[in-house]
Amino acid sequence: MIQTIVRAKAIVQSEGQIAITDPALHVGEEVEVLILLPEHSPEPKLSLLDVLNSAGDHRLFKTAEEVDQYIREERDSWDF
Repeated sequence: MIQTIVRAKAIVQSEGQIAITDPALHVGEEVEVLILLPEHSPEPKLSLLDVLNSAGDHRLFKTAEEVDQYIREERDSWDF
């Protein structure tokens, strides 16, 4: 029996689902699937909003008004 190997890359979908389409695959045929994961999975990318929200109480300013007040005070302290 000759064995055929189908090599394909796929993107993991929600709930860990993977779809592989190849003309060598026939309806009803039993196949064995091997999944190779990257050595180091990439760190999940965080949005800027996620990063800011993760700062919690460690932020210097909590509101836009506090930022405006700080800038006003800095400008007032400049010597002209």
